[in-house]
Order: sequence, then structure tokens, then C-alpha cells
Amino acid sequence: MNKIIKLIIVPFLIFLANVVHAEDVIMYRANQNYVDTMTALQNAVIDHKYTLSRVQRVDIGLNQAGYKTDRYRIVFFGKPDEYKKISEKHPELTAYIPLRIVIYAEGDDTMLVALNPVYYSKIVDNKELNVLYKRWSNDIRSIMNEVRKADE
Repeated sequence: MNKIIKLIIVPFLIFLANVVHAEDVIMYRANQNYVDTMTALQNAVIDHKYTLSRVQRVDIGLNQAGYKTDRYRIVFFGKPDEYKKISEKHPELTAYIPLRIVIYAEGDDTMLVALNPVYYSKIVDNKELNVLYKRWSNDIRSIMNEVRKADE
């Protein structure tokens, strides 16, 4: 391959790889403080008819590893009956349920990040579950949009 073609194709392939991976993550930057964003997130989860399972601190391990953060949590949520059925039929999905959104402070902003459930089709790809993955993905986006509205 000549040099000019490499200069055109390589950046395009890098761009394409980043686009594909970007679809696997749902992310939102809130302009409000961490506490207000956490409250809005938990309220949005409940408003979407999900049960809050738990909020897990992650910052302790990060601090021990040398990272300076005091605001880093994972919010687990779901529909227990739905997850019980899924884990019985597809135990390979157990590590991915309940759903989760990571929330952490970044300067004056707060970040919300979630793995897009549509990604789960790479683990178990069947028609019924693919519909469910899309619903979960839409619900996570809707939850983050509700947090965004509280941000305004």
C-alpha cells in the first residue's frame, strides 16, 4: 500500500473502530453536583418502574489503588421477576443483571455511564432477548434523559 492510501485508510479505520465501541456505552455528563445527580438518578430509576437493588461504593478500592476520588458508585436496578426468569434460562447473562449505571464526580460535573444492554446480544443472541435488550437500552436512555431534565 502506498503512503497516501495508508494516510487515508488508517485514520478511517481508527474512526470506525471508535464508532462501533461507542455504541456499546451510554454516557451522560450532568452539570449539577454529585448528590443532586445521584438523587435524580435514583428517582428516575423508580419512575421507570424498576427496583433499586443496591448502591455499591467503588471509591474505596480506587483510593487504595492511588486514585483520588470520593464520589464513585454503581447503582444496580432491575425487575426481580424478569431477572429470575432470565438467569434460569440463560445463566451466562447472570453477570450482567441487574442493570447498572456508574455515577462518578468529575470536577464540578457528574458522569453517568452504562453498558448498552444491546451489547448482550453478543453473549446470547435470540429474538426474544434482543427485544428485551432494546427495551433495557431505551429505558437506560430514558432514565438518563430524566436526570438531564432535573439538571436544567
